[in-house]
Amino acid sequence: MRPGAADDPGAEAPGAGPAFSSLLEDSAEDLYESAPCGYLSTLMDGTIAKINATLLGWLGLSREDVVGHKRFADLLTVGGKLYHETHFAPLLRMQGHLGGIALEMRTTSGTRLPVLVTSTIKRGSDGEPLLIRTTVFDATDRRAYEQELLRARRAADEAREQAEADRAQLREALAVLQRSLLPASLPDLPGVETAGYYHPASPMELGGDFYDLFELDDTRTAFFLGDVCGKGPQAAALTSLTRYTLRAAMIQDADPVDNLRILNRALMARYTGDDPRYCTAVAGVFEREGDTLKVRLASGGHPPALVLRADGTAEFLSTRGGMLVGVLATAQFVEVSTVLRPGDTLLLYTDGLTEARVGPDRELYGYDALHSFAAACAPAGSLTLVDALTGLLRDFGDGLDDDTALLAIGVPATP
Repeated sequence: MRPGAADDPGAEAPGAGPAFSSLLEDSAEDLYESAPCGYLSTLMDGTIAKINATLLGWLGLSREDVVGHKRFADLLTVGGKLYHETHFAPLLRMQGHLGGIALEMRTTSGTRLPVLVTSTIKRGSDGEPLLIRTTVFDATDRRAYEQELLRARRAADEAREQAEADRAQLREALAVLQRSLLPASLPDLPGVETAGYYHPASPMELGGDFYDLFELDDTRTAFFLGDVCGKGPQAAALTSLTRYTLRAAMIQDADPVDNLRILNRALMARYTGDDPRYCTAVAGVFEREGDTLKVRLASGGHPPALVLRADGTAEFLSTRGGMLVGVLATAQFVEVSTVLRPGDTLLLYTDGLTEARVGPDRELYGYDALHSFAAACAPAGSLTLVDALTGLLRDFGDGLDDDTALLAIGVPATP
């Protein structure tokens, strides 16, 4: 570059030749008429005074039909004209400028042309408005894009609604199936107060906790509670097998240890090879004698039962040594006995209760905390105790990640 060329306004850009220079010789009128957007100028009453060829071509109109004969609003659709009269024109007069307003114009072929309109009022030296200059951009591609986005959003909303409906239907189906694995109600026994509760950790998964209580004769009643391994349909099938096996065995001969042995053999026979299945369970029978209940129960790897006494104390019934049901053919089960007197309540529960996570460090709730909670409730009847534990389970919130079953058996306190 020669010295001083950068400061020479007449100097040509590097590489610029005659052809390039000729492109820059377009007249202002040609640039106006052939602009890639529409231009028009109107009087303050909207009468079109000037319009470029681009906009005329879009609308299929001739200059003679438009200039001096039509108003800007006449180029709009019915809806666009209404919006122009009620919103666009008043705001333009107040503000002097409006930009990027979406409107629709009518073409001579009857189609609608989506456009973006920007208008500015030109004023004289005395500040009085003289005319309105308007730029019109073709928004066809943008409108198509927006409509496609709208369709996609609508499709996503419909898919979301359908998914939610499917989830609701699944929750209802799972709830019905879950209820079928539990007794619809507990029998009303003279001189005995019973209460049961099942707390699902998730409405979208079938749990494996179960319980039942049913009369054997006029004085004896059988009961059991347990927890099978896993969740979902396979756990539900195992729960069903476990419940009906125990129930049939106890009706035939209510010996808690023998009943667990029968269940152990049934699980060993059904689940073999690469799909072992097991459960923890406690099975028992109580017999009414006057105003007391004589209780015998056996445990197979299950958390110890808890007794709340009428004197305000609480104690675990140790069944240490009882083995999981369905793991070994020679599994050992431990039996324990107790007597419930007026004001005493026996509580059976699954490990979802003791294995809940609590506190900022998410520690296990544990047996000590359960014992303290029960002692604070004692003496308490079965219904009162289960209600208190139901509230406790709700308070665990997301710290409760396993299902929990509760079964309480008690003798009402003497008035």
